[in-house]
Amino acid sequence: MSETISGFDPLDLSQIDWSKSDGLVPAIVQHWLTGEVLMLGYMDHKALTLTQSSGKVSFFSRSKQRLWTKGESSGHVLHLKSIRMDCDRDTLLVLADPHGPTCHLGTRSCFGNEVRPPLGFLAQLDALVEKRKTELPEGSYTTKLFHGGTRRIAQKVGEEGVETALAAVAQGDEELLGEAADLIFHLTVLLRARGFGLEDATKVLVERHG
Repeated sequence: MSETISGFDPLDLSQIDWSKSDGLVPAIVQHWLTGEVLMLGYMDHKALTLTQSSGKVSFFSRSKQRLWTKGESSGHVLHLKSIRMDCDRDTLLVLADPHGPTCHLGTRSCFGNEVRPPLGFLAQLDALVEKRKTELPEGSYTTKLFHGGTRRIAQKVGEEGVETALAAVAQGDEELLGEAADLIFHLTVLLRARGFGLEDATKVLVERHG
């Protein structure tokens, strides 16, 4: 069962088995875009209620024996995207958008900076391109592409596609990977220029696979 604070019904707290750990359930927090596991915390009834009502992920601190909201002192809050309950109804999966590093040591995750799935960066890149389109920061190459318009971006995708194909048959692995990276980046910009993202193209692949 999945829900977010915008447009979805909240998680039914009565469905959770609170009895197994004295009123606490573990809550695994995962980055909603990249799939990184950010941290593990524990929630009681009040923490989960506050999380769903405020949109900021809160926990019950076992060491301090009190309710606390992630980032209440550092400002590095976790913005709630959705919550799922596992099959045994005693563990939660929280999808969140982190504002700053999650760990107090300054890393993105409490498990370090190397826990992002290999393809997770594509989601981060897509989100960054979308942000560039909205903000159009001066001096950004991506901003320059958006100012050039869809036709110019499409032209760049065509150029990068040809260069990737040529690298595949006439150059080494490093050149091929470099050209492929350029192609993926410019394709991401083109999709955003048309109002789409990598997720939309991925959905087509999923449908075809299904």
